[in-house]
Amino acid sequence: MTTRSSRTPRYLKRAFTAIGFASAAALVLAGCGGATGAEAPDAGASGSDLPSVFGAFATPLEEPWDGAIHAALESAAEDGLIEYEYTDNLHTADEMERALRDIASNQAPDIIIGDAFAAEDAVRAVASEFPEIAFAFGSGGEEQAPNFSVFDNWMQDPAYLAGMLAGGLTQSNTIGVVGAMPIPEVNRIVNGFIAGVAETNPEATVTVSFINSFFDPATAKQAAEAAIAGGADVLFAERDGVIAAAAEHGLPAFGMMVDQQEQAPEYVVSSLLWNMRPTVEAIVEAVVAGEFEASNLAEYSFMVNGGSSLAPINTETAFEIPAELIDQVDARQAEIHDGTFETPINEEAPAGSTTVGE
Repeated sequence: MTTRSSRTPRYLKRAFTAIGFASAAALVLAGCGGATGAEAPDAGASGSDLPSVFGAFATPLEEPWDGAIHAALESAAEDGLIEYEYTDNLHTADEMERALRDIASNQAPDIIIGDAFAAEDAVRAVASEFPEIAFAFGSGGEEQAPNFSVFDNWMQDPAYLAGMLAGGLTQSNTIGVVGAMPIPEVNRIVNGFIAGVAETNPEATVTVSFINSFFDPATAKQAAEAAIAGGADVLFAERDGVIAAAAEHGLPAFGMMVDQQEQAPEYVVSSLLWNMRPTVEAIVEAVVAGEFEASNLAEYSFMVNGGSSLAPINTETAFEIPAELIDQVDARQAEIHDGTFETPINEEAPAGSTTVGE
């Protein structure tokens, strides 16, 4: 359930899960107390012992990256671990800064979680002004003492496995990838995918185009159409919009962040899944224990720690997926889990990649 309090700014949205309407409404009206220093949060004005978490997202939640964070926070609220409210579509640095300062001043949550990629300086500045609040943000930078932790979607492992599948499925030996922009956190996923393709099909060519945006489905679809025109018969949708083009042309596709099979049940082979729940639990545990400090939370997104995975392979597609290819992928996945195989991490821009509009 999502609602607003007349006392809070119009953009504040509350997820009334786990705590019930009455206690949640009391929290909005009375505010919630944040942890200070090494002290754990107490019951606060709401009467709840649950730590309060606020999500601040730069994009609409339809964008899978922020959607994955939001889904993990919602599930934690549903399981009774936290109280949770959020705001999204803070698409400029100014909007993000204003919202964060208002949230920190008037809501005083124990934890604020979000993405800082488009507003790095603004988010860090606000965090430094409110050292009693634990900040944990998606960021390509380093942690900032005392209270600003960073995380990212380290999904090179499922990307590698998806690449193996793509290499075994292509008939034209050309595979198309459409990504956001050539930044390290995107590059390592795309390069992991390309490395997986090379394992099962060394002869295949992977074309990579970047749309220079985290959320522009129309442009992503156009880039996918261009890849198809260039001979690609398998697509990796690092950005939303690509699967629609694959379905229209009857081609295999791979989704990103969440299981996107429902977008095209006959054509989505699998998806790279980011599970933010281990990261959320690590943050909450540290805050409750009064031990939160600035750190890099990358490890909680690794496949070996349950932070990422490959969605179940869809065996009801409009095309055949060879059983031996699935076995090969399963074997490699087992090696990732037991630590005998480590996906190479390459954060350089993929060779030959292009950006739409260049």
